[in-house]
Amino acid sequence: MPTDEVLMLLLAGARLAATPGVQAAELDPVVSRLVRRDAGVDSDGHAQQVLTGALPPLWEGGWQPVDVVHVARRRVSQRAARLVAAVVTAEAGTGPDAGRAPGAWTAQVAGLGARARSVQEWWRAERIEPGAAWRDVLRVIGLFRELPRLEQLLAPPSGWSATPWPVDAPGADPKVLHRIRSLLAKAESTEFTEEADALTAKAQSLMTRHALDTAVLAQRQGRAPSADVVARRLHLDDPHTEAKAAVVQAVGSANEVRVVLLPSFGIATLVGFRDDVDLVELLVTSLLLQASRAMADAARSGGARARSTPFRRGFLYSFAQRVQERLTTAREAVNAEARADYGAELAPVLAERSAAVDRAVEELFPTLRRRSGTSVDPAGWHAGRRAADDADLGSGRQSLPSAP
Repeated sequence: MPTDEVLMLLLAGARLAATPGVQAAELDPVVSRLVRRDAGVDSDGHAQQVLTGALPPLWEGGWQPVDVVHVARRRVSQRAARLVAAVVTAEAGTGPDAGRAPGAWTAQVAGLGARARSVQEWWRAERIEPGAAWRDVLRVIGLFRELPRLEQLLAPPSGWSATPWPVDAPGADPKVLHRIRSLLAKAESTEFTEEADALTAKAQSLMTRHALDTAVLAQRQGRAPSADVVARRLHLDDPHTEAKAAVVQAVGSANEVRVVLLPSFGIATLVGFRDDVDLVELLVTSLLLQASRAMADAARSGGARARSTPFRRGFLYSFAQRVQERLTTAREAVNAEARADYGAELAPVLAERSAAVDRAVEELFPTLRRRSGTSVDPAGWHAGRRAADDADLGSGRQSLPSAP
């Protein structure tokens, strides 16, 4: 089969796969032709060539390695995400820019954990029929062709000599972060609530106070606050992505981190000082785990309604609101302690930090606009609020009184 005919089939099938709402049966004619010509799935490497060639434009358009794997998982399947991980890993190791990538980029690629390095290796590892493999290939190519541009948070290969945003800028002491992660890991693994509360409270206090001390020190050294502002993407998986994003927003708001959501792709961009962004990521991971467990408990005792989508969405939105209230109270307590130590020196430092974050958001998202609220199930709302009252946030308190 001539090469140009293989490419024609791949690109024609990809265009069809990119059509909203297209069904598998509609792809079958193209898939069948590809199977007849190449039952060994990309034995000549044509699909690998097309997929690899689609990556540089994505990098130039603001996408990063973990982003494209996430969106393939969300839009296509877990299996397709492993295909993308294989192609991205291969491109990183053999492309013209191999060896020049910054640490943040290579860390993302390494974190993908891809075992395969080609379409054919992926197909063999997945042990699926050739038709299923070719269908995944077409869907991924189609996905790559339709992805929009994103904000450039990490320099693409063409600009690895200058990074727009200091994602690798010095932040919290690695030893401090290690202690915090260790404390949270112990808190999540213990069966004793009081021990988990104490461990998480210690972790939150340690990070919050470290961030304040670092801010005052930077001000004394004359370092511009904007130099320490970072932008980082957080990926949210189905189900109830937007409700989960409300939890991210709640934690971010309580910690002076701005959260910008791209709901169609399940991506939240966190903008703030690195210490604060680190804390938000750690807390969100813990809180979503706690919320998931609490929803499972509610489902076991609440019947069919508690297992419904409206209930679960309402649960998460209410959980987020109450979490924000509790986190804000906890942060204010830490700030009060810092004000007692630093006096009038602290207020202008905090104001400058907030202004620096706002400027960064305005620069990255000049056309940002707020979205309207979402209707939720009242029973789920109240159940989520009760669960948030019981959640371990590291505030040093078992719970707060429920709002009237």
